[in-house]
Amino acid sequence: MNDSIGWEAEADLVVIGGGVAGLSAATTASRHGLRVLTLSKGGPTDTSTQYAQGGIAVVAPDGDSVDAHLRDTLEAGAGLCDAAAVRAIVSGGPRAVAALTDLGAVFDLGRDGQVSRTREGGHSTRRIIHAGGDATGAEVQRALNAAGLPVLFGAAAADIVTGPDGVRGVIAVSERGLGVVHTPAVLLATGGLGQLYALSSNPPGATADGIALALRAGATVADLEFVQFHPTVLYTPGGRGRRPLISEAVRGEGATLVDAAGKSVMNGVHPRGDLAPRDVVSRAIARRMRARGVDHVYLDARAIADFAHRFPTITASCRAVGIDPAVDLIPVAPAAHYQCGGVITDAGGRTEIAGLYAAGEVARTGLHGANRLGSNSLLEGLVVGERAGAAAVERRGVRARVTEIPALAREYADRGELQQHMTTHAAVVRDGDGLALARKAIDAAATTLTHGMFTGAATEDTVARRISALEDAALTLTARALLTAAALRTESRGCHTRSDYPTQEGRLRQSLPIRLNRDGKPQLVAARPPAAPRS
Repeated sequence: MNDSIGWEAEADLVVIGGGVAGLSAATTASRHGLRVLTLSKGGPTDTSTQYAQGGIAVVAPDGDSVDAHLRDTLEAGAGLCDAAAVRAIVSGGPRAVAALTDLGAVFDLGRDGQVSRTREGGHSTRRIIHAGGDATGAEVQRALNAAGLPVLFGAAAADIVTGPDGVRGVIAVSERGLGVVHTPAVLLATGGLGQLYALSSNPPGATADGIALALRAGATVADLEFVQFHPTVLYTPGGRGRRPLISEAVRGEGATLVDAAGKSVMNGVHPRGDLAPRDVVSRAIARRMRARGVDHVYLDARAIADFAHRFPTITASCRAVGIDPAVDLIPVAPAAHYQCGGVITDAGGRTEIAGLYAAGEVARTGLHGANRLGSNSLLEGLVVGERAGAAAVERRGVRARVTEIPALAREYADRGELQQHMTTHAAVVRDGDGLALARKAIDAAATTLTHGMFTGAATEDTVARRISALEDAALTLTARALLTAAALRTESRGCHTRSDYPTQEGRLRQSLPIRLNRDGKPQLVAARPPAAPRS
């Protein structure tokens, strides 16, 4: 073993990420007798799951059906959903929620004593269950954390080592220095890529780690160009980084989008008005802001009775900046919210690489297509996370050993500069010239990390710098892959809008698989990789 390695461990399954998908998988795999080690670069609540407000989309027992949820999802996905995967995941919702309830999760009840359900944009009925009003993610995270599984906090995965038989191990950075975990199975559950942009609803750790790890391991990604911008995050002048989300459930309860003159933003735009799919709403807001020369619009929620009780988290965020939703209009603007694409997997989380799995936002199961239907994310994390944990049992008994440590040399660009280029040229509305400019600027700004940066003594500051460097490299590689895909998709579909190609193109009603070439550059895969087996 290389002298730079400071520690070693062994596991049957390494889960990278401590949110809903990762902990659901870890819980299931442990129940099957696997030795599971979860790596989380942050703390117990530093996950996107923690911030999820809206709820979980799960078929209601009355007045709803799997077919209805399937239809709503396919409509939102704009022709790129995998119908079989959608059905498999939607069908698994009730069971997954029941398992979460068994772990202690508590959901809000209505006056009849049954689980309360609300409606969100794109849904044909009220099927969204929630907890704590608008703190569903926090309750899901609490219940999963309470399961008490071993998690190594403050540890970031730097590389996945593979061999002829598939996964062999993980190289990680922690307070003990550079380490290796020998394992035949790795689950990527790292969340999204919101930090590619200046404004996001995502936490600071949403830096596309899993996409970069998968690409460097030789896996294929798809649909990265479909970044969903949430139409309504709380706007404050000069605000950057993670912004508080104003949940779509607020519009589900009757709030409306208006401009400074009080005119409706969504009137005449879509049959469902303010409850149109998120891409439609984001584009409408962007158009109105452009037309008015402003950088935000407003959400009028003053007619919602007892707003503070129904939405306590949103109320607290608003009051922190001097806004009372009961009497004031809420200033809002679109921000990067959800990565619809990701690492190509089947509905059980399997990738094309033996022993490599992915679940949650980092994965492309085919559920979301070109645009995610609201509150299908926690659903996917629960269902596919559980199935991936069970699938990892197939690697039990495979002998896996890392015998050679790969060099951790990679390119990265300054994060602030990268975010500005992506926000300017690859946000809600894009065009070919802007995408090319962003790619050229990011390439010109990139410098190279050396392996030596990750070796030696590991003080708290050193570990933070090392993890930040890995994040910057992941963002840079993922930005290049996203820009490649967005340039190739010469049409507007779902949440990918090209002003120079404003209509859908029939020949592009397919995913565009991206893989690294021998030079480490993202490129379109000439032929689709063999489909992973469906679970």
